[in-house]
Parts: sequence; structure tokens; C-alpha cells
Amino acid sequence: MKIRIVAFGIAKDIIKGKELTMDLDNGNSISAVREQLSSIYPEFSKLSSLRFAVNADYVEDSYELKSGDELVLIPPVSGG
Repeated sequence: MKIRIVAFGIAKDIIKGKELTMDLDNGNSISAVREQLSSIYPEFSKLSSLRFAVNADYVEDSYELKSGDELVLIPPVSGG
């Protein structure tokens, strides 16, 4: 199953671009995507509060993705 991933902030820096397409090969939940991203890009495991949105709605790790979904990576935000 293919999904489109859009990244912001440090997540964009980690994947070296704003978007990528990912084939899910070990499940279709957000937690499976989190594991797959961390295995491809080890820097993701260092982000303490990476959030996810699917088709413009925040979702939990148990959310089940469908083919064609747009997954948005929302890293921790700091300000000052």
C-alpha cells in the first residue's frame, strides 16, 4: 500500500525534502509507519513528540491508514 508523506520542520530536514511516497510493508497503522520511518531515518527515534495527521486531522498511533492517504509529519515546535 502506498501513502504520501508530507513533512514540516525538522522532519523535512531528516527526510531531505518536503514529500515522499512510502510503501507500507509491515502493517498499516501509524505505529507501523513510525517504526518504518525510524528504521530508514534513525533521527526520527530521537524526536520525543512527533505527531501525525491524516488528511488534515490529527490521529493516534492506532489509526489505520488507507491507500492514497496523505500523512503529515508534525515535529515538536519551539518558539521564543
